[in-house]
Amino acid sequence: MRALLILVGFMFLAVMAEAQDFVYKPINPAFGGDTYNYSWLLSQAQAQDTFKDPEADNNKQNDPLASFQEDLNRQILYQLSRKLVSDQFGDGELLPGTYDVGSYHIEVTDGADGLNVSILDALNGSQTSVTVPQN
Repeated sequence: MRALLILVGFMFLAVMAEAQDFVYKPINPAFGGDTYNYSWLLSQAQAQDTFKDPEADNNKQNDPLASFQEDLNRQILYQLSRKLVSDQFGDGELLPGTYDVGSYHIEVTDGADGLNVSILDALNGSQTSVTVPQN
């Protein structure tokens, strides 16, 4: 009899029990969370990151003389490339025609949208087409 009373008591408690809806709100802004969490999440991830880049030590050694030499090499190569392009194509507009520069075959034609430039690499057969709009 006592077990029956306990069972009936649990049945009444079960009827009275209520629940609420489960609502999920993501934290990470990449998944729809609040954007203000971004900096905190990033700082936490960086604090837990134990992987060290082996190249990071090489990049930190800033030698001013080596940096100057690299900059000078870039400037010289830039000036040489400008000179080669101006000698090949001239200083004015790119005119329709066919040009051969090294292993590249460049074909420039007039099109409805502007100037069509087709570049073919003779060594590996790859081709690129670019349309340059005209004013």
